[in-house]
Amino acid sequence: MAIEWQDAVAEARDVTGFTGEVVQRTIDGIGAALRLDHRADFYTELGALADSGGFDAFLNHWWTQALADSAADGDAREQAIDFADVTVSLYARATGGPTSTQAEIEALVTGAEAS
Repeated sequence: MAIEWQDAVAEARDVTGFTGEVVQRTIDGIGAALRLDHRADFYTELGALADSGGFDAFLNHWWTQALADSAADGDAREQAIDFADVTVSLYARATGGPTSTQAEIEALVTGAEAS
C-alpha cells in the first residue's frame, strides 16, 4: 500500500499545485509534525484504537492535521488541507477503501469513544 500512497501524494501535488513539505504518514512522522496541544490527543486516540479497521481513518485524519499544523501561515494551511483531502481521496480510490468525507473521518475517530 506504500506505492498507492506515494502515487496518491504525487497525483495530488499535480492536481493541487501543493509545494509544501509533506509529512510522513507514519506514527512518528505525524506525531513530530503536530502542535503540542494536538499531539496529546493524537497519542491518546492511538492508544484507544480497538481494531485495525479504523487505523487508516485515524492516520488520514491526523496526517491532515499534521500538515495543517506544520503550515507556515493561513494560506499555506488552506493549501495543505486541500492537498490532504485530495491525497486521501485518491488513496482511498486506489486501494478500494471507503471514500469518506473529512467530517465522517473525524466522527469515526472521535466517535469511537461515544459508541
